[in-house]
Amino acid sequence: MGDFKFKNWIKSLQTKSSLALLVTAAVLIELTSAVQYWYAKKGIREQVEQRAKSELKVKGLEIQNILTAVEVAMKNHAWEAEQMLALPDSMYSVARRLAEQNDQIVGTGISFVPNFYPKMGRWFEPYVKAEKGKAAVMSQLGSETHDYTQMDFYTMTMKSGEPYWSEPYLDSDGAHAMVTTYAYPLRDKTGKVVAIMGADVSLDWLEQLINASHIYPSSYNMMISRTGQLMVCPVESLVMRQNIQEATAGMKDTTMQSINREMLAGRSGQTAVTDDNGEKNYVFYSPIKGATGWSMAVVCSDKEIYYGLRQVGFNLLLLMLFGLALMAYIIARAIRNFKRLQAVNAEKERIGSELRIANGIQMGMLPKIFPPYPDRDDMDIYGSLVPAKEVGGDLYDFYIRDEKLFFCIGDVSGKGVPASLVMAVTRSLFRTVSAHEDNPSNIVMKLNEAMTEMNESCMFVTLFVGALDLSTGRLHYCNAGHCPPLLIGNELTLLPVDTNIPVGFLAEWQYTSQQIMLPPQTSIFLYTDGLTEARNAEKEMFGKQRMNDVIRKAIEEGKTAPEQTIRMMAEAKNRFVNGNEQSDDLTMLAIKYNKST
Repeated sequence: MGDFKFKNWIKSLQTKSSLALLVTAAVLIELTSAVQYWYAKKGIREQVEQRAKSELKVKGLEIQNILTAVEVAMKNHAWEAEQMLALPDSMYSVARRLAEQNDQIVGTGISFVPNFYPKMGRWFEPYVKAEKGKAAVMSQLGSETHDYTQMDFYTMTMKSGEPYWSEPYLDSDGAHAMVTTYAYPLRDKTGKVVAIMGADVSLDWLEQLINASHIYPSSYNMMISRTGQLMVCPVESLVMRQNIQEATAGMKDTTMQSINREMLAGRSGQTAVTDDNGEKNYVFYSPIKGATGWSMAVVCSDKEIYYGLRQVGFNLLLLMLFGLALMAYIIARAIRNFKRLQAVNAEKERIGSELRIANGIQMGMLPKIFPPYPDRDDMDIYGSLVPAKEVGGDLYDFYIRDEKLFFCIGDVSGKGVPASLVMAVTRSLFRTVSAHEDNPSNIVMKLNEAMTEMNESCMFVTLFVGALDLSTGRLHYCNAGHCPPLLIGNELTLLPVDTNIPVGFLAEWQYTSQQIMLPPQTSIFLYTDGLTEARNAEKEMFGKQRMNDVIRKAIEEGKTAPEQTIRMMAEAKNRFVNGNEQSDDLTMLAIKYNKST
C-alpha cells in the first residue's frame, strides 16, 4: 500500500513538473517570438530607410546633374551675350546657340530693361524656341501684353543681381510648356544689370525620372518647389495647381504640417504619418542640392512594408500552438532529444570547420607573399586583411601587366558569408576585366554593370581601382565611394577623389577616372573603414586624426616602407582598442614608387 502511494506521488510530481515545463516553454517561446518579431521589424525598417535614402540621393544627384549642366551652359553663353550688347540683332544667335546646346532647354530668351534699345521699343525680349528634330523658331516676345518685367524670373534676378531658378510655371507665350527658368543677369561694361538671360527648362522629364522606380508597388514619390508648389505627386490634378499646405490642410494627423515646414526649410528627415483612413505611412524627405529650393519625398505604406512579417508572425503563432501540443510527447522522448542535441552540436562543429576552411580559401585568393616581386626595385608593396568573423567582405588585389601595376581595395556592405561571396565575385571580376582594360573608370563601370545585374540582395561595394605606370610614375585611378587614400612623401597629403557611388547601385552610372604623377619615393596608403572605425571599450573610434598621426610619425622616423607603415598602423590600432572585439573587417594596402626619374 505504501509503495503504491509512493508511485502515485512520483507520477503526480512528474505531472506537475511536465505542466510547469510546458508553461515555462510557452512563456519562453512567446518571449522569443516577440523578440524575434521586434528585431525582424527593426531590420526591415532599417532596410526601408536605407533604400529610401538611397533613392532620394540617387534621384537627387540625377536632377542636380541636369540642372548643373544648364547652369554651366548659361554661364558660358552669358559672357558671349555681354560682349555683343551693342548688336541687338545678334542676341537671337546667342540665344539660339544656348537653346540648341542642351536637350533640356526648350527655349532661351534675353529680357532687356525697358527702352535699352530705343529703336526696339520699350519691351525687347528676343526668344528662341528649340525643339528636338525641328528648326529653331525665333520671335520677339516683349510687348504690353507680355510684360516680362513683372515675371518672377526677371524681378527676382534684378533684385538680387545673382542667378536665379524661378518657380515652375506654364509658359504659354514662349516655350508653350511647363518650365522652370534659369535666369542669369547680363551686365554692361560699367557692371550695371541691363538684361536677364533665361533658359527655359521643360519639366516633362522630371515626372518620368521621379516615378521611374518605386520601393514598393504602392509607394510613391513627391516633389515640391521652394514655395511648396506640387511639382510631382500621385494625384495629377493637383500638380502645379495646389501647394503642399493646401493639399494636406484637411488631414487629421497634424504631423504632415510639420513635414511641410521641414521640407520648405530644406531639411532632411523621416517620420510616420497616419492618413484619414487610419493607414500608417512612412515619409522620407530630402532637399535637392543647388539653388532651386526643390525638395523630394518618398512615401511608403506601413501595411505593405510589414505585410510579409505579419503573415510570418501569424504562421509562427500557429506553429507555436502546434509545438506546445506536441511538448508532452517531446518530454517523453527526452533521450531522443538528447541525441538530437548531440547531432546538432556535431553539425555546428562541422559548420565551424567549413567556415575555417572557407576562411583559408578566401585568404588564399588574396596576395600573401611579400615582397611579391623581389626582383623589382622600382616599387614596393605590402597588404594586410583581418576579417571580423571567420569570413569577411573586404578585399585587395594587385598584379603587373605591361609594366603597369593594377591594384584595388574594396569593402562589401555587410559581414559574414554573404559579404564574403560578394567579395570573391568582385575580386574575380577585377582580375578578369583588368586583364583587357587599362582605364580604371572603365574597369569599375564594367564591374558595376555585372554586380548590379546580379545584385538581388541589394549589397554594394566601395571600391578603389588604380593603374600605376611603373616606367613613368603616372597613376590613373577611379574611386567608387571608398575611403580616399593617403599619399606619403616628405609630408602627408590626401589623394583627391571624385564623388562616385559604390559599385552595385546603378548600372548606368558613369564613373570618372583621375590621374596624377606619383613622385619617386612616394607611397599611396589605402585602407577600409575598419581602421578608422575601430572602437575601444568606451566606444570611441580610432578616427582619421590618429591614423594621420601614425603616418606622420612614420615619416619622421623614416619608416615609410609599405610593410613598416602597415605594421606601425596595426600596432597603433591594437593599442587603441586594447583587446576590444573587432566589429568590422580591416584591410590596409601600401604601395611605394621607388623608380628615379
